[in-house]
Amino acid sequence: MGRLLKPFALAALLATTALSAAAVSAQAQTAKPVRIGVLADEAGFASDIGGKGAVLATRMAVEDFGGNVLGRPVEVLSADMQNKPDVASNIVRSWFDVDGVDMVTDIPVSSVALAVQAVAREKKKVLMISAATTTELTNSQCSPYSIHWADDTASLAVGTTKAVVQSGGTSWYFITADFAFGTAMEKAATDAIKQAGGTVVGGVRHPMGTSDFGSYLLSAQGSGAKVVALANVGAETIGTIKQAGEFGLTESGQRLVGYIVFITDIHSLGLDLAKGLYVTSGFYWDRNDQTRAWSKRFFERHGKMPTKEQANTYLATLHWLKGVKAAGTTESEAVTAAMKAMPTDYFGTPGSIRKDGRVLYDLELYQVKSPAESKAPWDYYKQVRSIPAAEAFLPVETSSCPFVKAQ
Repeated sequence: MGRLLKPFALAALLATTALSAAAVSAQAQTAKPVRIGVLADEAGFASDIGGKGAVLATRMAVEDFGGNVLGRPVEVLSADMQNKPDVASNIVRSWFDVDGVDMVTDIPVSSVALAVQAVAREKKKVLMISAATTTELTNSQCSPYSIHWADDTASLAVGTTKAVVQSGGTSWYFITADFAFGTAMEKAATDAIKQAGGTVVGGVRHPMGTSDFGSYLLSAQGSGAKVVALANVGAETIGTIKQAGEFGLTESGQRLVGYIVFITDIHSLGLDLAKGLYVTSGFYWDRNDQTRAWSKRFFERHGKMPTKEQANTYLATLHWLKGVKAAGTTESEAVTAAMKAMPTDYFGTPGSIRKDGRVLYDLELYQVKSPAESKAPWDYYKQVRSIPAAEAFLPVETSSCPFVKAQ
């Protein structure tokens, strides 16, 4: 009799196992998604350096991680914040309160990032800031839930300034965008210029959205400065450099320096106009085998080589997903602690995250090639020198971040 029951018992066991597997599968399919928000400039002056490319970079990070974490699918939302702090704040507040977004990344424009960080700090949500550059994000207006992955104003000032002053560019004049990034960049650069033994003889500021830089360039020419420094970004930097060429600024002996220059800017300008410019950056698509491999994949889907903003967005998203996995939760405090405890991987180059949220990595100072030096499309940079993280970023001991000072 026992032998007769065995087939029935086996059948029952198999049926139970099948039902359990189906239940697990159904649970996975109905699991609450983990959500990432990409807050981008999709139509404004910074759209080419981030924009849809930053959204793609985020999606690539999710795909490379496997598309899920903690047994939950990962979804990517995106929105155009129009470079307006109030618009951006309303978007992320709705994302946190209504859409269940767990982390927000990209976030260009320093004034936008500071406003969004205030909302995220209130809601105890993680920001992986891969675009905005102001050092205030890890100083007086810091957040224990933010990680700053972009090259900041201090690091951008160091390499370029030192090289130009040492080569004879001792007097400087600034053309500065009149918003948080521009003023922070000018201040950081001015400090670096004085430290290197140079002087600042003057400067002008222009509003966001400026397209005619003629009067500013005439003032720069009249200043007698050896160097005209551009503390603006994106389409405004491109416009200034193009019009400087029309005004014959460099032909008269003055040198142009752009502090936040992207490879897409060089592509738009062309090497005839851009040759000789110094560029400080933590990322260049042709830096090593890993950057080349990832950039090739990005190019196949986007049609352009990635900017450092887009590459940083990819890396920041991937590191956050690793932090969620390590913490076993999407809870912000636990994930932030996990991210700070593990090393970062900057396309094969190790780095770290400081207690104030500043990501530390080595940067490179490049110079834009001449047309004769460039051997292939997008072959635009030649290395001048490496800038160690300890030299590039402000020391944590000088930080005015409240939660760092309290420790």
